[in-house]
Formats: sequence, structure tokens, C-alpha cells
Amino acid sequence: MSSQKHCFLAAVLSVSVSVVLYTTHLHKQKTPRRLNVSISLVLEEVCDVLSEGNMAFVQEGTLKTSFGNSSCKGYLIQNHYITRPLSTEEAAFPLAYIMTVHKEFDTFERLFRTIYMPQNVYCIHVDWKASPEFKKNVENLLKCFPNAFLASKMELVVYAGISRLQADLNCMKDLLESEIQWKYLLNTCGQDFPLKTNKEIIQHLKGFKGKNITPGGLPPAHVLRRTKYIHKEQNYHFFSFILWTFFPKTPAPHNLTIYFGSAYIAVTREFTKFILADQRAIDLLEWSRDTYSPDEHFWVTLNRIPGMYDAS
Repeated sequence: MSSQKHCFLAAVLSVSVSVVLYTTHLHKQKTPRRLNVSISLVLEEVCDVLSEGNMAFVQEGTLKTSFGNSSCKGYLIQNHYITRPLSTEEAAFPLAYIMTVHKEFDTFERLFRTIYMPQNVYCIHVDWKASPEFKKNVENLLKCFPNAFLASKMELVVYAGISRLQADLNCMKDLLESEIQWKYLLNTCGQDFPLKTNKEIIQHLKGFKGKNITPGGLPPAHVLRRTKYIHKEQNYHFFSFILWTFFPKTPAPHNLTIYFGSAYIAVTREFTKFILADQRAIDLLEWSRDTYSPDEHFWVTLNRIPGMYDAS
């Protein structure tokens, strides 16, 4: 097989997987040459190597997560960001994402690149106590995307505390002010990763016909103390935690039945407005400030108010 044929083969193969090209006229004793190159240079170097009669071993299967001094245009091209809607259906059904992050910029960058679509909108909440380097990296990345931004207010997040819920609420407010008329809002953390494509996600959401996805139900006995007794966030220089007490709480406002479920949800634009404006939601938030992991009861309880929203 000639070098020209190998170049043609390299051109049609995807560079997102590891590709091994061999020339059939090579002697067995020749040592493979490993190419450490960017995606944009893979084909050019493969052809050069083949034309020299050498063996080419190309391994290019990972996202380049180091932004460095690259321009936004070069960065988007190098990492194959999608810059226009892939279908009419997706263009007509934009999504809003909340991403709460605090560490491991490379992991966040991979998640962001995977769920990014130009018709969607993204609010990134960086934990107030995150390192300056992490914050700066996130800021630099978001400068390349007009539909992604930092939350207008950052919280010092304590695991299982009210601050985690407040971080999502801050982004919800910001996303409602976006010019993008998104249909559903999904919240994520920096260590999530999608199992479906954007199109598959919206097709799944359409099946709910405007209902919210807030999985949960009545609480089992072992979690009742989360809202029965007062819990307080404790913040110190090197660590933070939730302090459990034996001081009982007052009953939930408006005679609401408290449900428990997932902290991660997919909710409509209308429900998001309700969360931020309805007095029952406002009072429930205030009542939840000294509970344990309030994001695991807040969404699901509001979504099951009789006559308001069908439970999902």
C-alpha cells in the first residue's frame, strides 16, 4: 500500500479514537514512532511520517484541557466544540444548566465541553472557598462562550447545608434573566457526566409534557430527624460541617407535607419562576435554613403541592 493511500486512509478515519497505521512494506525490526500532536496536526504529521517510510502510531483520544494561551477560536476548534445547533428540534428546545463546582478544573472542563450546545445557557457557580487558580481557570474558559456565565452571587458551600441549595437558587435567578428562552432547567455538580446526547435528553424531557422531574416520596423513618431537629452550618478556616442538635423545629409552613428525594432535578421555566416568587416557596426556603440537606426536600416538596404541579 503506498504512502498516498495511507494519507487518504488517515483523512477519513476519526481522530477521536486511537489510530494505528502500518505500512506493509516495512521490515519487522522497525520501531513504531509515537506522535504526540494536537488534533489539528495529526493528519499532516501522519502523512509526513508515512512519506518517510516510517511507522506511525497516533494516539489522540482525549480532550485537551489546558487552555493555556490559546485563542478562543483555536481552543474551540482544537477541542471540537459544537458551534451551531445539530438539529431543528434541538434549536427549538434550549435547555438551561446549573453547574456547581469547586475543584478539579480538568474534570469540569470535560463535563462542560460534553454538555455544551450553542442554543443552551449555562450558569456556573464556583464555591466561594475554591482556590484562586481554579476560579481564574473557570473565568478564562467562560470568556469564550456568550451563553455561559458565572453566577452573580457565590456561596461558601457546606456539604448538606442550606448554602448548597442557595447556590442553585442564585443561578436560577440569573438564568431567568437570560435572553435565551429555555424550556427546562437541569442542575449538575462538577463531577457529573452525561449518559445521553443533548437530543436524547430533550426528547426524554418532552415525554413529560411540561411536568417536572423531582424524584422522591414520603420520608423513611431514618431521615425524619433532618427536618425534625435544628441543624447549623459550621464554617472554619480549614473545614466545614453541619452541626446536629436536639432542638426541635417548628412544623413546616403552610401545613406543607415534606417529601424527600433527589437534589438533582429537571424543571420547567414556569416552575422555576414559582420557586423564586411564590410565598409558599419563600417561606419553605426560610424554614429549611436550619435543616439537613434541604435540597433533598425543597424541590420535591414544592412540586407536590396539591393542585400546583403533577408529581413526577
